[in-house]
Amino acid sequence: MSTALVALAVLLPADPAAARKADPIPPPAPEISDAVALSRIPSELLEQSGMQLVLDRSTRYLMVLQDGRLIKRYPAAVGTEGWETPAGRHQVLEKVANPHWEHPGDGRTVPPGRTNPLGSRWIGFYRSCEPRTNAWDGERYLSVDGCTVAGFHGTPHRWTVGRAVSHGCVRLYEESVQEVFDLVQVGTPVTVLP
Repeated sequence: MSTALVALAVLLPADPAAARKADPIPPPAPEISDAVALSRIPSELLEQSGMQLVLDRSTRYLMVLQDGRLIKRYPAAVGTEGWETPAGRHQVLEKVANPHWEHPGDGRTVPPGRTNPLGSRWIGFYRSCEPRTNAWDGERYLSVDGCTVAGFHGTPHRWTVGRAVSHGCVRLYEESVQEVFDLVQVGTPVTVLP
């Protein structure tokens, strides 16, 4: 991932009046059937032709649709409270195999490999350069100076998939993100349901 797409996080001094304890790890989303997953997708999306990705934040599943038919469904980790995965209509902006990850707080770079937080694939679909101030990350308040991005990626932390634990990105199992990476192209529509 290019350095221009990495957000810079700055720790803010704790406000004693607004002190919070670290959030507990949320439970995984319950499993649902394909029929239930499809029933949650707006009809206008089911009427679209071509390939599209639909992420349902509340059920924590990513669905791959081809001409309105469900062809694959993957469990996904989504953004935690205060860092929700951006809802709305987007599109794939970039695809990067074996991405580098730059720590948003200290600039440390993690090369591709087993410990890289992005896993083996990055599929970016959202970019915002609006400042974020005083955003709770589950442990402390952060201020983001620069652009923030969201995308689908793998993770070395398989236990997080199916939970609301990220800073807005969508974590998939390695084998899942590799399949999705091969299915989509830059420009593929992405819809994130609340």
